[in-house]
Amino acid sequence: MKNNAKIYCVGGAVRDQLLGLPVQDHDWVVVGNTPEDMVAQGFQPVGKDFPVFLHPRTHEEYALARTERKTARGYKGFAIYAAPDVTLEQDLLRRDFTINAIAQDADGNLIDPHNGIADLRAGILRHVSAAFGEDPVRILRAARFAARFGFSIAPETLALMRGMVDNGEVDSLVAERAWQELARGLMEKKPSQFFETLRSCGALAKILPEVDALFGVPQPEKYHPEIDCGIHTMLVLDDAAQHDYALEVRFAALAHDLGKATTPKDILPRHIGHELRGVELVKNLSQRMRVPGDCRDLALLAARYHGDVHRASELRAETAIKLFQSADAWRRPERFNQLLQVCASDARGRTGHAQDAYPQADYLQQLLATARAVDAGEIARQCADSDTIAAAVQQARIGAIKNIVQQQKEKQ
Repeated sequence: MKNNAKIYCVGGAVRDQLLGLPVQDHDWVVVGNTPEDMVAQGFQPVGKDFPVFLHPRTHEEYALARTERKTARGYKGFAIYAAPDVTLEQDLLRRDFTINAIAQDADGNLIDPHNGIADLRAGILRHVSAAFGEDPVRILRAARFAARFGFSIAPETLALMRGMVDNGEVDSLVAERAWQELARGLMEKKPSQFFETLRSCGALAKILPEVDALFGVPQPEKYHPEIDCGIHTMLVLDDAAQHDYALEVRFAALAHDLGKATTPKDILPRHIGHELRGVELVKNLSQRMRVPGDCRDLALLAARYHGDVHRASELRAETAIKLFQSADAWRRPERFNQLLQVCASDARGRTGHAQDAYPQADYLQQLLATARAVDAGEIARQCADSDTIAAAVQQARIGAIKNIVQQQKEKQ
């Protein structure tokens, strides 16, 4: 570095170190250098919108200190100024929360111009400046950090977030960026707090209206009618997180009951079963949010078949085979297992007991293993007409599980 240039560790690394959490990676701010200086010292430029460089050995990110000026709606609507005269304090002023606006110099000294350390100790998410209101992604980040750390939102920050919703700033969210934050929120320790934060500022109705519509919708009397569908969905999500299920499972847990909410007339008529309404809503949400295919497909299966899975002991052999066929369990047994995980969380989300057994999973896995043991190749060789192979294989699979199904019914 040039003699007058200084390097500071900033952001999440400093925050997590102060919280006593493992530091995953480091972000660095360089004060007093130009892009040309960085390249001359072997750093590789990677930033498209502002000067960010990779260290030639560690490959960690080094960003030149910069300021930002709002020029248009959305998180890309900023003019960036990065030059040697930008100070560390100016750079920290553009950051989202006080807990992320703490820097540490090479000697270990902390620079905390916005009292982020005090907010860390108090468990509060507080915006650094009014510039927070210029970037709608920061609403999602607030929700994500609340879910990760269990922090509360400062009243003035929550008011600013509500203003961003009211003035339409949140409407400019880019789908891919929103999904990125949603996916990370789903993977936090308590994902329900992510959605509760969005709901508290009115953003959930704008970003995920299908989920917001679940709140206030009563559950069937046979469950816990005092817990509405929205609260139930949050319990299901937290159960999936407690069992460390994958992102696909957590997204499906979020979307499994969408059909129980009031459905717009242009989707499907109200008299059509909520499973089919749910399928259409999952399709629309996934297309709008650019949800990856694996997450979308599992959510579609959960929306359509979670009721059948819950009723596994009542299914006829023919119906069980159709379920396996529809879920493509022959080729994708691991995805079928994920469907069972969604359903197990769904069941536990009604009781609130994370350790409750879910015997339907073991039973269906037994049926699937027995059906998959049928030698489809041998059956195909015995069929004189190739058009009859599929039906013959299906009948053989039905026959293979009939005894197990009958024994299950006799236990009831």
